[in-house]
Amino acid sequence: MMSQGQGLRLISYQSRPIVSHPFLLTAHTLKPSRSWNHFSFKTPGMPKPFHLELPLPLPSHNSHQTQTGTQDDGIPSDDVKLIAKFKTRYNYIRVLQVSRRADHPFAGSRLLLLDSPGNIHSISFFFKSLTNTYFDVFATLPPILPPGAVGILGFGAGSAARLMLELYPDLIIHGWELDPSVVAVGREYFGLEKLEKQNPNGLFISIGNGLKASIRNGFAGILVDLFSKGSLIPELQESSTWHKLRKSLRKGGRIMVNVGGSCVEAEDEGRDGKMVMEETLKAMHRVFGDKLFVLNLGNRKDDDSSLALTGELAVPDRDAWKKALPRSLKGYVDMWAPYQG
Repeated sequence: MMSQGQGLRLISYQSRPIVSHPFLLTAHTLKPSRSWNHFSFKTPGMPKPFHLELPLPLPSHNSHQTQTGTQDDGIPSDDVKLIAKFKTRYNYIRVLQVSRRADHPFAGSRLLLLDSPGNIHSISFFFKSLTNTYFDVFATLPPILPPGAVGILGFGAGSAARLMLELYPDLIIHGWELDPSVVAVGREYFGLEKLEKQNPNGLFISIGNGLKASIRNGFAGILVDLFSKGSLIPELQESSTWHKLRKSLRKGGRIMVNVGGSCVEAEDEGRDGKMVMEETLKAMHRVFGDKLFVLNLGNRKDDDSSLALTGELAVPDRDAWKKALPRSLKGYVDMWAPYQG
């Protein structure tokens, strides 16, 4: 637990308010703040971290409004509880719980942190399914895939799997996670054990290197969310990795990737998030050519966070894709743009 006078600084990133809640949290870092006894929430527009003693009112939930102002919402430390903290061979694991009473978009959530900088790797809410993070974008993938199983490389505590199985109950998911303690934490604190029991024939979790994942007849789709020590793993900057992953797809299969960005803070200062993102996209482009698209969730150069998608994406395909999605996720479809290099 935090002692009196300590807190964490929560940096978030917001894009256009296309879903029911205008906070689109794409990547976050929790750090010790100076002396405030609260958690603070930084959104784009602030030139540097700014701490407030009291939370600001939450913005309107009108999804048709575009926010141009700045906000910095604080969470009193009394509303945040550290419920697990330990180190493993691979990660520095912490689980935070935000009270439902908190006047904040994180109210009623649990957060999984896996590295020293405090990047959030999994999130779940007690009272809603959508997370307003890149996990929601991941959940848009199944409607544009051929029949077959989806692989999740970097399973975490199961945030993506939970949302996809709720939206597509007949989906089959194979997840790979390197650290068995992360899966154990998912079962203990994020409802993963219940999710497995509810989907005995639809959810399979393997412990091991996700880059060695394979199933008979290939994957219909692959979600890649592979980070270590606060940075995309180096293998993702190598073309050979993407050649191998492409071969693990069945005909018509696609890959969607969390490629991070400048918002991701690595333990190694030499692993700049934006630079690593660009090198990863270049490696993917060498393999997928003009069949590579990018979705940017940030709205400033210093807070960009992006995802990549492989495969064809013509206008008719987009229209059919939107029709297959719930209203709260349709807006993401038009945010994909061809990779420009």
